[in-house]
Amino acid sequence: MNAVRTHWSIENSLHWVLDVSFHEDAYRIRRDSAPQNMALLRHLALNLLTKDSSSQRGIAARRKKAAWDHTYLYLIKLLTQ
Repeated sequence: MNAVRTHWSIENSLHWVLDVSFHEDAYRIRRDSAPQNMALLRHLALNLLTKDSSSQRGIAARRKKAAWDHTYLYLIKLLTQ
């Protein structure tokens, strides 16, 4: 039971977030090492957005805010230094 719970906790905490906020299942990148590279970039972005404690919004809203507001994007970079 513990192994099953551990598996589903990873599924719910990581893969579900990537699918909902980053629409990971919709990507059709299939050639060479591009899928692994894009997955690495999505995980990096997710980690940066998760570390940000200045906003109480969800990951998808933080991602959209970083895309539209460059000062917020720079704030995230400053938080990670």
